Parts: sequence; C-alpha cells; structure tokens
Amino acid sequence: MNYSTTTHTTGHGLIARLKGLASFPLATLFAWNEKNQTRKALNNLSTRQLEDIGLCRGDIDDMFR
Repeated sequence: MNYSTTTHTTGHGLIARLKGLASFPLATLFAWNEKNQTRKALNNLSTRQLEDIGLCRGDIDDMFR
C-alpha cells in the first residue's frame, strides 16, 4: 500500500500576518483607552493627592501630549 500526504504551508504565514494586522487597530484602541482612563483618574485627584505622588495639574496634560 502507498500512502501520500501533502502539506500546504504557503498560506499559513499570510494568515498569521493578516491576523496581526487586524489586531493592530484593536491594540491601538486599547492603548488609547488605557491612557484616557489614566488621564481621567489623575484629573479626578485633589491637588493634595497629586502633590503626594509628585505631580501638579500641568504635568497631567504634558504626560499625554
């Protein structure tokens, strides 16, 4: 008996690259959202709380430019 197997690997690299490209906008969105939440949380702190962590209000805007 003869058995023959064929393995096609040419498309797998392309599929992996396409999945990577598709996840890039999603990763960018997650990063933006995390920065936005951090900025909001810092803006919600009192001046005293900001001083305790070594920041002032102007530092918050500078951090996210």
